[in-house]
Amino acid sequence: MLNFYKTIDGRIVNIPALEPGCWINVVSPEPEEISYLIDELGIDRGFVNSSIDEEESSRIEMEDDQTLIIVDTPAVEKQADDTMLYYTLPYGIVITDKYFVTISSRKNIVIDEISSGVVKNIQTNQKTRFLLTILLRISAKFLQYLKQIDKISSSVEAELNKSMKNQELIQLFGLEKSLVYFSTSLKGNQVTMEKILRGRIIKLYEEDRELLEDVIVEINQAIEMCSIYTNILSGTMDAFASIISNNLNIVMKKLTAVTIIMAIPTMIFSFYGMNTNLPLPFFWFPLALSGLITIIVAILFIKKNMFN
Repeated sequence: MLNFYKTIDGRIVNIPALEPGCWINVVSPEPEEISYLIDELGIDRGFVNSSIDEEESSRIEMEDDQTLIIVDTPAVEKQADDTMLYYTLPYGIVITDKYFVTISSRKNIVIDEISSGVVKNIQTNQKTRFLLTILLRISAKFLQYLKQIDKISSSVEAELNKSMKNQELIQLFGLEKSLVYFSTSLKGNQVTMEKILRGRIIKLYEEDRELLEDVIVEINQAIEMCSIYTNILSGTMDAFASIISNNLNIVMKKLTAVTIIMAIPTMIFSFYGMNTNLPLPFFWFPLALSGLITIIVAILFIKKNMFN
């Protein structure tokens, strides 16, 4: 899907055709749209292919008069079991002398917010400022999703305190994996932002430099939050694993004690069931003897806290 946007009277508007100073947004491009970008707009084929490759890492690259910035953006999907899956996707931004083009393999919530007018003060003709605004919004979205992950993990921990279920543990593991994805992507974005800050590839004015520094601060904050939440989740999962193992040991201890107590009458009646002469061969004696020994053993187990 290919759309054109332009800032008109302070608002971003979807326009029907290509105009000077517009923003070209491409999502899940069809072959003919890829051909349009390469043949009509002159976008480097390698830049287009890299932007829609979901395995690409964050980087900045320059070829002739075109600059490619690939940044990882956060994404979230609701699973069939109502759990939330957080992950990251590469997002390509191509800046040329004439055009500002954004390319992604899937829908991007940050771009949706910008194109729908949620983000204010967007000027599509100011390419560097528009680029930094997108980067700042992506960093803010990382922080927002990290807070959501923290709330979900707290809720799952509360459920685990009530009942130890595999579903909650699997969900915690999924959140921990999401944090690893976020941390890796944020560190890649951090390196890319620092390269932009040097001003060798993209010319930065003083206001642009200050805005980019804000982006780097948000990224650093998100990296720190990722590290803290990962450590907390890892410790929580280890603690719950120990609790589950301890509960299993307690259950096995109780079952062992009950098995020993139930085996005592069986052993005594087995002796008297053999075809041999035993003392006091009366039917009441093995009953009394097994009952007495069972009570004694049960009392000993209770004193040893075998049933607690």
